[in-house]
Amino acid sequence: MKFNQSSSKKIIFGRQPIFEALQSEILIDKIFIYHGISGDIVGDVLEAAKNNNVPIVRVPNEKLNNMTRKNHQGMVAMCGVVEYQSVQDVISLCFEQGKNPFLLLLDGITDVRNMGAIIRSAVCCGVDAVIFSEKNAAPIFEDMVKTSAGAFTKMNFCREKSINVAFETIKMNGIKVYSSDLRAEKKLRELDMTEPLCLVLGSEDKGISSTSRKASDDNFIIPMLGEFDSFNVSVAAGIMCHEVLSQRM
Repeated sequence: MKFNQSSSKKIIFGRQPIFEALQSEILIDKIFIYHGISGDIVGDVLEAAKNNNVPIVRVPNEKLNNMTRKNHQGMVAMCGVVEYQSVQDVISLCFEQGKNPFLLLLDGITDVRNMGAIIRSAVCCGVDAVIFSEKNAAPIFEDMVKTSAGAFTKMNFCREKSINVAFETIKMNGIKVYSSDLRAEKKLRELDMTEPLCLVLGSEDKGISSTSRKASDDNFIIPMLGEFDSFNVSVAAGIMCHEVLSQRM
């Protein structure tokens, strides 16, 4: 996995500089473009972004002005830290290496610190890839590196246009999908975690989405005592991943 250990230049602004960055080794996480922008170079940027799987976000000019006081020419790019893998490539590599795929899909985790802590637990428990969508996910930047104590440099990341696309690929490869759901009756330890598996963890405020619930082969709850109805999402991720590790050891 390509990893940019130090990105001193967090943003790139201007049409030509962004186009040149897309043609280079610079990792671009996302490009914000004024919704009324036009011109030949704009088309070149859009094409280059598509070829590099870099998301384009259309925004009002005020948003760009808040990102930089320089002459952005209607376009600002956020530098990234990792190069994303495709879900299929990760799964195929696991099978080729004789591994039992263990994937973790994050459905709406937007807090950077939670994301970093989840990644650290995932690495410790043998997760092969962390998957999330372009929308409703915490961006992978320097703060996350610090939170995960550098663990994410050892992890594969897959960013899909939607979790529907991710689920289609996962199910097509015969991988079971189990989701953490407060409404579930089955307990975590009652599930067989020894087969090819993808665990789904929803946002702390809303839990898993209806899309994840429909795609799941089974749902589970983590038993607990006390006055709270759920663990912190990063703690829940650690418990879930460790259960898989325990069953597979």
